[in-house]
Order: sequence, then C-alpha cells, then structure tokens
Amino acid sequence: MDSTSQDNSMSTNDVLRRLRYIFNIPDSEMVSIFSLVDSVVEPAVVASWLKKEDDPAFASCPDVLLATFLNGLIVSRRGKKEGPPPVPETKVNNNIILRKLKIALNYKSEDMLGIYALTNTNISAHELSAFFRKKGNKHRRECKDQFLRRFLQGLTIKYRPQTG
Repeated sequence: MDSTSQDNSMSTNDVLRRLRYIFNIPDSEMVSIFSLVDSVVEPAVVASWLKKEDDPAFASCPDVLLATFLNGLIVSRRGKKEGPPPVPETKVNNNIILRKLKIALNYKSEDMLGIYALTNTNISAHELSAFFRKKGNKHRRECKDQFLRRFLQGLTIKYRPQTG
C-alpha cells in the first residue's frame, strides 16, 4: 500500500486517521490496541502517524504496523482468541484492510452492503464477495481506493452521524 505515494491513493496513515476518527479512539487507546496483539508502540510514534503530511512531525506508518493495528482492532472488538496473536502482513492492500474491518466489526455481506448504501455506492453482493477471494482465484477483484474510501465514509455516517 506504499504510504509514501504522492498520487490520490489512500495511505496507511489515511486509513489509520480515518479509523481513529470513525471510532473516536483516543491516542492512549490507539497504543492499547497495539498492545492487544503484543506490539509495543510509543504514544509519540502513534501521534506522528496521525499528523497530516505537511506537518514537520509527520511520520509514515509502515504497512506491517497498520496490519498490526487492524489485528488489534479485531481483538478489541471481538475478544482475544486462544493461542498466539495473528502475524501481521508485511504489505497491506485495500482487500486486506476491508477484510480485517469486516472481521473487526463482525459484519456479514448484508451489513457491508448497507454501509455502502449509506454513501449511495452501488455494489452487488457478488462484487463485494470478489474482494474477499484468495489471490489467484479467477473471481477475485482488487478493491480500488474508491471502494475502501466509500466504505470508510459509510462507517463515518453510521458511527459519527452528526459529522458524516
């Protein structure tokens, strides 16, 4: 997901900032979410990831740490599973982010389609399921930035209706 790209694509920092806003997560809880999957991240580091790109204190969030955060979000919302924490992906893409959000929120396809509907995004159940297929499956489809962005906008409308 290369968080350093200068095009219009979503960076790991964008995703982290949006999730923090959607779920109204204070900085201290952001650090706690990392600790749920046995990862230690300093509060100052998290704060630097949440800054805008033009801020001198901005730092790019590595893919593996966004994956770690999403794994922690799953644990914070669904509870800890037996055994070791999940191993975070070293590279994330929109399909992985969308899948982890689906798991964290305990959403079924209908729930996700409802979130998309909040943003007037037409997507069929078949199109949505294509995002969750394994790499190499002929029916797998890449989740483009616009679909991830719309899903996050829908979550904002649902969880922060006064501002969405």
